[in-house]
Amino acid sequence: MKLTVIGQWGGYPKAGEASTGYLLEANGFKLLIDCGSGVLSHLQHHIEATELDAVLLSHYHPDHVADIGVLQHALLIQYFLGKNEGTLPVYAHREDQQGFNSLTYKDLMTAHEYTEDSSLSVGPFTVTFVKSKHPVPCYGMRIEADGKSLFYTADSAFREEFISFGQDADVLLCECNFYGDMDASNAGHMTSLDAGKLAQKTGARNLILTHLPHFGDLEQLITEAKTVYSGHVSLAKKDMVVEI
Repeated sequence: MKLTVIGQWGGYPKAGEASTGYLLEANGFKLLIDCGSGVLSHLQHHIEATELDAVLLSHYHPDHVADIGVLQHALLIQYFLGKNEGTLPVYAHREDQQGFNSLTYKDLMTAHEYTEDSSLSVGPFTVTFVKSKHPVPCYGMRIEADGKSLFYTADSAFREEFISFGQDADVLLCECNFYGDMDASNAGHMTSLDAGKLAQKTGARNLILTHLPHFGDLEQLITEAKTVYSGHVSLAKKDMVVEI
């Protein structure tokens, strides 16, 4: 699997960058995980929108879905130009019915429901889900292919249930919206220490901090995570590529 960071900011994108979005590829299949503000623009540095094979959404906050409508228009324009055929599947939960309904667009995009008990086969990927702790319904996900695994927490405060779900993941793509001395739980987010604790308890081989804050020295997040996690820690950055 190849993971490319398209956007890594929480809330809103910094100038010239994007909020949450990741491109995951295996065996020629291209899966977009979340589609926040600015994601479509930056995705096109790597692939065309029409090359996507599927989209997977964790929840409906704008920093994770703001560019879905933009993606729909891109597919429509390319259809009129004769460069787009078929229907793009988008996998999401139905606990926000209005958000779920908005994903289906003409014959170009169709919503498919997942639940916490789902096990999806999406191209070469097997995807399972875990409910997160966030102000709105949101799901973390474990994605596996070719014997490798990625655990993406999506947005969440720390949950003990994450430990068994993410056990021995090759990559833990963990939200980290707060610093170690802050209380992130009421906001439904994690601190650097929470992320490090989760990585250590799951035995993850690689911790990537994402959904980053807009304040402070981001390198401090790595330093703090390393106080409780003995493995490799890095910050998600635009265009960062990780071979899993």
